[in-house]
Amino acid sequence: MINILLLIIGFIVLIYGANLLVDSASSLAKRLDVPNIVIGLTIVAFGTSSPELVVNIFAAVDHNSNIAIGNVLGSNIFNVLAILGVSAFIYPLAVKSKTTWIEIPLALLSAMLVLVVANDILIDKDTESVISRIDGLILIAFFIIFLVYNFQLIKTGKYDEEFDTKNYSIKKSILFIIIGLVFLVLGGKSIVYSATEIAKFFGISERVISLTIISIGTSLPELATSIIAARKKNVDIAIGNIVGSNIFNIFFILGTSAIIYPVTVSLSSQFDLIVNILVSLLLFIFIFTGKGRKIDRWEGIVFMVLYFAYVISLILM
Repeated sequence: MINILLLIIGFIVLIYGANLLVDSASSLAKRLDVPNIVIGLTIVAFGTSSPELVVNIFAAVDHNSNIAIGNVLGSNIFNVLAILGVSAFIYPLAVKSKTTWIEIPLALLSAMLVLVVANDILIDKDTESVISRIDGLILIAFFIIFLVYNFQLIKTGKYDEEFDTKNYSIKKSILFIIIGLVFLVLGGKSIVYSATEIAKFFGISERVISLTIISIGTSLPELATSIIAARKKNVDIAIGNIVGSNIFNIFFILGTSAIIYPVTVSLSSQFDLIVNILVSLLLFIFIFTGKGRKIDRWEGIVFMVLYFAYVISLILM
């Protein structure tokens, strides 16, 4: 009963924090004339990825590779299939920003890169596959390049999307962003802890827990943020938040985890690495094919169906 109560409280805190974060980040973007997509790819994405970061740091310190790799891959798969699926079903996500030509292919590149660094058995004929500290430094290097690109985009980008937003002062916006992030982390940690305890009670394997319960729990900030943004028709934030979070998850969070302690990749995780690439590729196809750069409602339904199929496959494997 205590864990169920913590789960409910975590949801309430999480949703409130996400709402506060989107409002304050949107207000800050409008006041500073910063593109919505950049806010989504930096402030919002980093904030909503904080639960993944906290979980992975603890996992790396405890030398728990299954949770370190499973949380990142599970979160990325959930982000695209479930979150973008639900968001597109609420409101078709027609991306107006030209930055998608860079960010979405970069998200696909990150998925391919992690497959390469996590395949020592296949590539180097080693006895086991490990994301080493050197691999972690490579991932962090890509993350720095991504940050530099976004800072340059803030200086030179000119985008004209208009929408209704809160009229906070810059100081108030920053304060509310911080408060929102704190609520997101507290809510996310509460949900992950309680859900993990409930899952352990039923004897679910560590890999399945990390790919489902933990990754979903740590991705709930992205879910809340993107759904609220979609309802408010802030489509750039809805998509930018997910793409930015996926890039952060692999380049920064997984890179940081590997630097703290090398991440051993099991053979069963190869399936998840391939699914992660296919999901990123499907997002690329949906955005860059058809009429306009958008995810229609039917494509959102396809995403959701595929996620249910993925979870069922985990349970049956």
